[in-house]
Amino acid sequence: MKKGFEESIVRAVEFMAISAITAPKAKGEDYVDVKVLTGTEVTELADAMLEYGKTYKKKNYDRDGENVRNSTAVLLLSLKDSAPAGLNCGACGKNKCAELKTIEGSEFEGPLCAWRLLDLGIAIGSAAKTAGMFNLDNRIMYRIGVVVKKTGMMSGQIIVGIPVSVTSKNIYFDR
Repeated sequence: MKKGFEESIVRAVEFMAISAITAPKAKGEDYVDVKVLTGTEVTELADAMLEYGKTYKKKNYDRDGENVRNSTAVLLLSLKDSAPAGLNCGACGKNKCAELKTIEGSEFEGPLCAWRLLDLGIAIGSAAKTAGMFNLDNRIMYRIGVVVKKTGMMSGQIIVGIPVSVTSKNIYFDR
C-alpha cells in the first residue's frame, strides 16, 4: 500500500459502517452490529486466524489471515441478539416464530430468522457497495467471523468481516 492513505482508508471504512447501519431492516428493527478494526487489532486478528487454522486443521485460514495482515482495516458486521420478526412465514423451517429455538453451533448460532439474516446480508452488501464507491479493494470473508466470534473480539450470533486494502492489484483475488 502506498503510505499516507491510512487515515483516508479508515474514514472510508467508517462510511462503510454507516452504510451497514442505515441499510433497511425488516420491520425497522435493527439487530446488526458493526465494529471497525485498525492497527494492532488487524494484526491480532490475522495472527488468531493463522493459529485457528493450524490448531483445528482448517483449510484457508492461513491464506485469509495473510490477506487480513496485509489490510489497512477490517469492518466486522454481526447479527446480535436477534429475535424472530414475528411473521410466522416458515422461511426458517418452523411454522411459527415461537417454535424457532436458536442453539450454539460449532461456529455460529442457528437456526436464525431468515428475515434477520436478510437484514445482515443487505447490510453487508451496502457496506461492500460503499467500499466500491471509494475504490477500496475488499472481500466479504466468512473465516474472519469464525475467529472473531471464537476469540471474543465481537459478539453476535453470526459474524462476517470485510477487510480492505489499497494497492495496484486487489490482494483478495488471484490468491
